[in-house]
Amino acid sequence: MLAALRQHAVTAWKSGLRGRTFHAVFVFALLLLTAAWLAAAFSARQPQAVALDVGLSGIRISMTFLALIWVQELVGREIERRTVFLVLAYPMPRAAYILGRYLGILLLAAAAILLLGVILLAVIQISAWGYQYPHALKLGWPYWATIVGFFVDIAVVSAFTLAVATVSSSAIFPLIAGAGFSLACRMLGPVLDYLSRGAEGDKELVRHFDPLVSTIRWLIPDLDRLDLRLWPMFGTSPVPDAFLVSVAMASCYAALMLLLAVHAFNRRQFV
Repeated sequence: MLAALRQHAVTAWKSGLRGRTFHAVFVFALLLLTAAWLAAAFSARQPQAVALDVGLSGIRISMTFLALIWVQELVGREIERRTVFLVLAYPMPRAAYILGRYLGILLLAAAAILLLGVILLAVIQISAWGYQYPHALKLGWPYWATIVGFFVDIAVVSAFTLAVATVSSSAIFPLIAGAGFSLACRMLGPVLDYLSRGAEGDKELVRHFDPLVSTIRWLIPDLDRLDLRLWPMFGTSPVPDAFLVSVAMASCYAALMLLLAVHAFNRRQFV
């Protein structure tokens, strides 16, 4: 089982690096980091903070696209084109295929987000433009904790998209479902906060949507809690217990999605 898991992970790693779509999206990520540098150039106050904020958003967006595309190409397209038959012909558990591909996607995501994180640090360093700041950015552990939070975010989105891919007959549907899931999970926190504050006095809005959103919060994770950018930007550190609980909940959700993916793939009949 472990040998098969490692083999599928290595295959996913090599296939992901060779994919043309990966190259295109990675170039898109570099363009977003360039946009962060340009945004800093046009900022009259704290250009490095602007570069950090825009750059982190660029990393999160591009990594989400990368994860969705990797799941689509490494799992969804193989099922759609029936090339998965070649894999299933070998005497190994089907679970090794799903878990191995997921592990390969996580390794690709870890390498990509680490590289983009280092590039963003370089962009920030050249974005000072001679301005003085009331406080220094925290580009040590607070910065890398933010990057780790983004990685956990990507791991959850990848697990959900993989679960959808195992039951879908179309390669494009997991991509759409994963993008919608990612958007919903990241908007859940701000929406809950807006409703809890009374929706600026709109009682009808609270009455109609608060029960619905309160139900949704038990169905999907609140990935907005994993965004710690206020820590490196302004020194606003998160509550350790709250952050660890958020990571634990996100990890448990990803594990649940993987279990559903393995169960669905084991029961699926390929004809």
